Amino acid sequence: MATLRENRYGKTGVRLVKVTRAGHVHTIREWTVRVLLEGDFETAHTLGDNTKILPTDTMKNTVYSRAKESTAESMEEFAAELVNFLLARNVQVSAAEVHIEQALWKRMDIDGEPHPHSFLRGSNEVQTATVRQAKTGERTVISGFEDMVVLKTTQSSFEGFIKDELTTLKEASDRLLGTSITASWSYNTQPADYNATREQLRESMLKTFAGHNSKSVQQTLFAMAEDALAVLPHLDEVTLTMPNIHNILVDLKVFGQENTNEIFMPISDPSGYIHARVTR
Repeated sequence: MATLRENRYGKTGVRLVKVTRAGHVHTIREWTVRVLLEGDFETAHTLGDNTKILPTDTMKNTVYSRAKESTAESMEEFAAELVNFLLARNVQVSAAEVHIEQALWKRMDIDGEPHPHSFLRGSNEVQTATVRQAKTGERTVISGFEDMVVLKTTQSSFEGFIKDELTTLKEASDRLLGTSITASWSYNTQPADYNATREQLRESMLKTFAGHNSKSVQQTLFAMAEDALAVLPHLDEVTLTMPNIHNILVDLKVFGQENTNEIFMPISDPSGYIHARVTR
């Protein structure tokens, strides 16, 4: 006999661009939203009874409708509004989770001045927020970003590692260090401004990455998380994933040339994979 242990369902990939117009100065936000519901949906699975199922198309429409009414300035605030709205209107739902990804749009500088209504798409970095709340429990908020690609051309080494009969990697006292940072963090108290907190944390991590004399990706990862926790006391923990995106020094001796740390061959795969959760 089969037993349904857990289930949830929802709508994903709900794309939304919201334009806020303050006179001739406009602001845009591009969000991709995922809504997930948990609750009393067993009979939908076992009997095909849809009487307790809120259509996922309705969830999509809810995102757009609430976005029109919302005054939220951050993903976290808007996600909390959606969670509260869905819980209040659906007695069969025991918990709701909303995950939002935000694309980076930057205001254009034209003739040295920020343009009031023209924007430039930034890097592939995506900012994230996940809000989950059960009707009988506390709300959890996880903020973050993904795919922040960074590289430094010195102050990075990798030496003293294990060497056995399968080791071909040479020690490097001065190498390129490139990675695509994915970070997430939780809070011990609600910040006054989620957007400002994200910007402070992001800038702290970039400053540490740039200035750290790295003996390994692991050491730099920990230093970045440690400094972020020191700068932002309302954070509870920071989780970082930092793949080591390799740039291989090209051997030019066959051409009668010396390669003094100038010519590299970037490779995307395989790459190292470094992950850690650092708590206060």
